[in-house]
Amino acid sequence: MSATDGNPRTSLRDVLRNRTVDTEIGATIPRGLRVATAYSWRLLVVAGAIAVGIWLVIQLKLLVIPLLVAILITALLWPAFSFLLRHRVPRWLAIVIAVLGTVAVIGGLMSLVVWQITEQWASVRDRTVAAVDGLRDSLVHGPLHLTEHQIDTWLGQLWHLLQQQAELLWSGALAIGSTVGHIGAGLLLTLFILLTLLADGAGIWRWATRLFPKAARPAVDGAGRAGWTTVVDYARTQLLVATIDAVGIGLGAFLLGVPLAVPVAVLVFLGSFVPIVGAVVTGAVAVFLALVYNGWWIALWMLVVVLGVQQLEGHVLQPLLMGSAVKVHPLGVVLVVAGGAMIAGIPGALFAVPLAAFVNVVGVYLSRRGWERGEQFAADDLIWNTVPRTRKSGA
Repeated sequence: MSATDGNPRTSLRDVLRNRTVDTEIGATIPRGLRVATAYSWRLLVVAGAIAVGIWLVIQLKLLVIPLLVAILITALLWPAFSFLLRHRVPRWLAIVIAVLGTVAVIGGLMSLVVWQITEQWASVRDRTVAAVDGLRDSLVHGPLHLTEHQIDTWLGQLWHLLQQQAELLWSGALAIGSTVGHIGAGLLLTLFILLTLLADGAGIWRWATRLFPKAARPAVDGAGRAGWTTVVDYARTQLLVATIDAVGIGLGAFLLGVPLAVPVAVLVFLGSFVPIVGAVVTGAVAVFLALVYNGWWIALWMLVVVLGVQQLEGHVLQPLLMGSAVKVHPLGVVLVVAGGAMIAGIPGALFAVPLAAFVNVVGVYLSRRGWERGEQFAADDLIWNTVPRTRKSGA
């Protein structure tokens, strides 16, 4: 019934909403195809929104990278920082202790690394040159009987491939910057954001939630807090696992007489924050140093140490230490790290897993309307096994 038929409340919008279009072609289209089409255009809209978001992040890379770095550092410092606050330490003093303590630890490690490299670099360089010359001699005069030209050609191709891969990583879409000025500005901006988050992170979050409609604020607030808890748990556990990896591999290198054991340990510690890729690269560096300096036998034992520590991490430390923290399935780790590296180079590989864990928990929280019941999620509820797991209490 229309407005002319005696019902003035019927509007054009209602007429358009209730109208049906039935054509001969539409009647012959199978229901499955109509459903697939409905899903397809919605997926295209979602993909377009994601593409626009990535484009905006690329355009604002000099702001986004420091922001993400500051958030990750805040998550790393949060357990110690909140511990100080709970013990009635003034907030300003807690910030000073957390930030200066972190700078002191990093500065001390880097000073030790520089000193070790300065002391042993000449010896390692000479041993490396001698090992390479010996390998070339065995390839030429050994059973393979290769020529110098073949060896040089293969080495040139290998070096070109390594250069291409290095350029792909360093010149990622989200690279911090190509000049010293960009890097310096990024460091200062990161420090400023870090101090701001520690000083008034709760106030910033309350302001951010007020940007949403009032009815949506409880959902946004609950989802954000659930995601933040996941990121903090991930960062805390990753820090502990990285420390254990560094101590294990560094101690193994020291006992085997491999040079630059301390720099290797620091490299392992830093590389452990990039899942999969960091462990492989840093382990390869330790084995390479053992090979060129100590020979095949020690290199084999160094490989055993690296594989043993990584297996201990993957099968004992991660399940045990994660507890109520996040647990990302290895397949998910490989996919998100590879995708992040392809899109954004080294920064993408670094932030891929924390972002995936955050999106995972936020998405499930919103889909299950968790803010209405304050419920917790089990492992099977999430998209992949990235869980704040519920501990079972004894009867």
